[in-house]
Amino acid sequence: MLAFLSAQSIGTLVIVAVLIFICVIIIKKPIGCLLRLVANTVCGFLALFVINFLGGYIGISIGVNWINAVVIGIFGLPGVALLLILPWFLSII
Repeated sequence: MLAFLSAQSIGTLVIVAVLIFICVIIIKKPIGCLLRLVANTVCGFLALFVINFLGGYIGISIGVNWINAVVIGIFGLPGVALLLILPWFLSII
């Protein structure tokens, strides 16, 4: 099959393959960060559901929405504390 390709065609294929490889390397890290953020947001939603389910017995409630899920996904347990303290802090101001 390679006998039918000219040297210019082979050179073009090599250049295209190298460019695709470089693009994959450049895009790989941001996509990994984006996927990690999505996974953490899903875990944040699960945490919100658990907090609202168990918090109903002791009077704690956090709204279940994607902004709260992202906050919990990014900050973890301190994000939960932030969301619990924020309404109290805003009522003081």
